[in-house]
Amino acid sequence: MPTATMDDIELRNVELQIPIMRSSSRSETYNQEEMIGTDFGRMFVAVQGEQNKQAIITYHDLGLNNISNFQAFFNYVDMRVLLQSFCVYHLNAPGQEEGAPTLPEGYVYPTMDQLAEMILCAVKFFNLKHFVGLGVGAGANILARFALQYPDLVDGLFLINCTSTVAGWTEWGYQKLNSMCLRSSGMTSSPLEYLLWHHFGNVTEDCNYNLIEAYTQYFTKVVNPYNLSLFIDSYIRRTDLQIQRELDPTKRKSERRFKSGVLLMSGALSPHLDDTVEMNGRLDPSNSTWMKISDCGMAMEEQPGKVAEVLKLFLQGLGFAPTISTRGVSLTRKRPLKEENVGVGDQVSTFHQEVHIVENPIDQHTLVC
Repeated sequence: MPTATMDDIELRNVELQIPIMRSSSRSETYNQEEMIGTDFGRMFVAVQGEQNKQAIITYHDLGLNNISNFQAFFNYVDMRVLLQSFCVYHLNAPGQEEGAPTLPEGYVYPTMDQLAEMILCAVKFFNLKHFVGLGVGAGANILARFALQYPDLVDGLFLINCTSTVAGWTEWGYQKLNSMCLRSSGMTSSPLEYLLWHHFGNVTEDCNYNLIEAYTQYFTKVVNPYNLSLFIDSYIRRTDLQIQRELDPTKRKSERRFKSGVLLMSGALSPHLDDTVEMNGRLDPSNSTWMKISDCGMAMEEQPGKVAEVLKLFLQGLGFAPTISTRGVSLTRKRPLKEENVGVGDQVSTFHQEVHIVENPIDQHTLVC
């Protein structure tokens, strides 16, 4: 028998890490699950982490929920340190949670503004003083509406594939057709293809086919088609956020804008990239950042490492968990860290972080990861 080489010895000493969970099954990591009653229906909330920590509220996109949209990302190895300093409250739109029963036929689904109002019920239920919002697609739009209505409760917004405008005629037509198909025939090929496009963009040879296959199976076997059709109807009836960029300081008091820091993100292959560019043009450049993640459409699933780094840096810029280590990506922010927002046991860093503002995210100065 040959003698063991140095490479053999080093291989045996490798410390294994818990792999990222990409299944859509319910995880044991949720500390608490609640069904909260509101004036607009019942809302399922899954809590991850210790509730004495700073709060992060997540909100999912169309066809997804807290498990399929966020579970794999928060089980990513680089997110473990963050979860030691934060408690994550995963909100689900009515009837979108895993295993949800079909909503009654006479149920009037909440509008986007009413879905945003339901967030206040969760804030009061868990006695939250303020939180950081993390939303994707339709969920990002809902969190944005809440932040405009209740700015004092929101420390910052991390929005992926967010749109600030009403649905265009093409989007409205496709989504309306899909909604009708979902109600009458279930998850047929037409709404399935549209959902895959909505999340991944155009499928090419560069796409992650294993991931696309996993979500194809999920949409086909797990999603409640009738409940999803109601959520889609609400989304395509959304109103404009009516935010605007006002450069004249004398007029800023009357403008409708976000008071907290905002980071807009989109994948380079996402069909919603242009929507985020347009929204960025309407934001105050002093407290907003736009970022494009290369080689992906569904950023959190296809590039979790890059998104995790950006999220950590964004939280540091807000003054939270400043000791979290980062690598590979840098953001800058023009205001010092707020010591009063640092969690128990966190040490305040002395460096000054600045956020790079992308004025024209189409030109050569685009911030790309």
